[in-house]
Amino acid sequence: MKIFHKQNTCTIEPLKLEDYHKCSNIWNMKAQPLAEKWREEIASGNRLVFIYKINGRFIGEGALVFDAGDPDYTIPGKRVYFSRMIVKKEYRNRGIGSEILTFLIEKAKEMNYSEMTIGVDKNNENALHLYRKFGFTEVLFDGADEDGEYFKLMKRI
Repeated sequence: MKIFHKQNTCTIEPLKLEDYHKCSNIWNMKAQPLAEKWREEIASGNRLVFIYKINGRFIGEGALVFDAGDPDYTIPGKRVYFSRMIVKKEYRNRGIGSEILTFLIEKAKEMNYSEMTIGVDKNNENALHLYRKFGFTEVLFDGADEDGEYFKLMKRI
């Protein structure tokens, strides 16, 4: 999908496994303990990552996960998990997250999913606002784990 903003060409396109290392332009791969797990999920086809690019540069990403090993998050053929939406810090609050989310909701619909879930930290007010605005209002879980308090939210698509 191409998006044009003034003098920039913006695209959202599937991540190729051989380009996974380029995600380090968005987030610190070396500091993320799950980076290798996510690479393996991409390789197996369980994680489908889409990259938001501006003039070819990696600026943001979002992923669909088909089996998260948790029925709150995924049910085969019915419920898909929206994972790892992140936008490079200096590009935040410009609507890029909304564009990624809109794109992935449409992609999930095309794949015949009827529900989409997300996990979000309770203290991440910006993300909570965005997700609620997009209809992620059904609370499947309200609790905590070793990383802190969070919600599992669902939207029918």
